[in-house]
Amino acid sequence: MPPSRFEPSIIKNKIKREEIANKNKKVKSQDKLQRRLARAKLEANDPTAKKKRLSTNVPRTLDNMREFDPSFLTADPSSSSQTQDGPSSSPGEPAYDENAEDLASDPFAAYFNSEEDPNIPPKVLITTSPKASKPTYEFCDEIVGIFPGAEFIRRKKGKGFEVGRIAGWAAGRGYKHMVVVNEDMKKPNAITLIHLPNGPTAYFKLTSIELTKQIYGHARATPHNPELVLNNFVTRLGHTVGRMFQTLFPPLPEFQGRQVVTLHNQRDFLFFRRHRYAFRSPEKVALQEIGPRFTLKLRSLRKGIPAVFNLAEEPKGLEFDVDDLKSSVEETLDSDENKQNASEAPEKVIPPKQDDYLWKWKPELETTRRTFFL
Repeated sequence: MPPSRFEPSIIKNKIKREEIANKNKKVKSQDKLQRRLARAKLEANDPTAKKKRLSTNVPRTLDNMREFDPSFLTADPSSSSQTQDGPSSSPGEPAYDENAEDLASDPFAAYFNSEEDPNIPPKVLITTSPKASKPTYEFCDEIVGIFPGAEFIRRKKGKGFEVGRIAGWAAGRGYKHMVVVNEDMKKPNAITLIHLPNGPTAYFKLTSIELTKQIYGHARATPHNPELVLNNFVTRLGHTVGRMFQTLFPPLPEFQGRQVVTLHNQRDFLFFRRHRYAFRSPEKVALQEIGPRFTLKLRSLRKGIPAVFNLAEEPKGLEFDVDDLKSSVEETLDSDENKQNASEAPEKVIPPKQDDYLWKWKPELETTRRTFFL
């Protein structure tokens, strides 16, 4: 029974109103305590009651209430297949796996099907935006230590050093990836990740940077190939981003180094962490962070390498399909040696003149707070 007949909000005397409110609060807390004690006593005698309560008492969060996306790769299609296919689908025919077809034809398939030594890391070129400052160079030093095959080259000033031209130059010299660290107000604020030689190109916003020296009690990195952990990439777009990061590391990690690189996706924010695990005993394992820490958020995904816009270029002249005698003679004079040399030499990668976006973030895409894309 409440200690007063009146609601505290009706009482005009402030001291009396606070006294009544505190008494009501104390009564409610005592009732809650008695219910908890009674429930604990019941669950001590019946363990199944606690399991049942925990299974039904699931908190509602933005993650488990996210809007359904048709591009989910982890969704169980058994419920939808019965309604869509109907009686026309025969049980004897093999099911068409569209996801497997996409993975076999995506730009990263050569990495997973390669017959080269899995211990050799892919070559990664790391550079900055023009006129970078000291914090950006310090962050680039940290990235060079993350990727085993990374190499930093300072970007020159002037015309002819556009990102697309540099990507074409790097692709002709055996680089598999290119990472460009952009800065604003003398702080790194974005990362452009380019898969060579034919793309795609991902642009990420960069926030919450903590260098290794800023992490208390950090471990020291070793040159071993780390393990890679990718979490919560469930859509087709997220799967593409995850496979893109996977190709930055060698396929076979060196477990004796005990280093783990984690890229955790939560609400489309990619949290990067690097740890070393230490065996304290045969039953206990501890983690010690190496660093650095930073957070990425995908803003766009382009089809190829970045475009180079030449505004002063003259328009291309008209071309006519006319049989040329010289071209026919040159084709007949081509020898087998020239063909072999052409096949061995890497093809020159020319950047496009216009960007082709596969996905680009826009404010109108986020219809609710429960809309996520990765």
